[in-house]
Amino acid sequence: MVARQLDEQIAGRFPVGQRLRILDVGMGRGVQALRLARAGHSVTGLESDADLLGAARDALSTEPEGIRERVRLIEGDGRETGVHFLPGSFDVVLCHGVLMYVEEPDPMLAGLARMLAPGGLLSLLVRNADALAMRPALAGDFGAALAAFDSATYTDHLGTTVRADRLDALRATLAGIAAPLHAWYGVRVFTDNVADGTELPPGELERVLTLEDRAARTDPYRSVAALLHLCGVRG
Repeated sequence: MVARQLDEQIAGRFPVGQRLRILDVGMGRGVQALRLARAGHSVTGLESDADLLGAARDALSTEPEGIRERVRLIEGDGRETGVHFLPGSFDVVLCHGVLMYVEEPDPMLAGLARMLAPGGLLSLLVRNADALAMRPALAGDFGAALAAFDSATYTDHLGTTVRADRLDALRATLAGIAAPLHAWYGVRVFTDNVADGTELPPGELERVLTLEDRAARTDPYRSVAALLHLCGVRG
């Protein structure tokens, strides 16, 4: 559900039918990379975890040849894109669910911006540090919610303590790396406590997607979303 919402927000930046050169940094199992390849785009996936990279390769091997030839998978770290690619090689660089694991994200973001062609899109998906109290509060854990006001870290689904990011700080960073913020959206405004893989009754999924898409673009709802989707555009 989240991935479909992100795809639509990214596609809205480009003319319908344009075939894009996409770099997916920290692609994990390649779910979004494969979906974008199925849509006709050329996708390069960069992943440092050998197990996740293996899972992505296994998934790719089951795809038709026309899709397989549009995908390139590389073992590597998002902080070393200059080792693998020339500046300006991509129309879109995705960095979704990665920044929270990087202690000093600014140098990596500067490197990702250099990978963009003029007018290219840097797409970031980050945990919203200004709304960390929402999840525990809505789950009834009011002590954790109070503590979240004074923190910029949270515990992920693996039990790891990781960073969250603030919109204003990332806005300044994007301006400083010549990819100023073009648009931003809230993600998981109302569904953060819904477990991944939850099956909804017929027709309900479309209603939830419509609800989340409306909230993603509307203040004040988007400001308290669990995640933020930021789109910076290379000048």
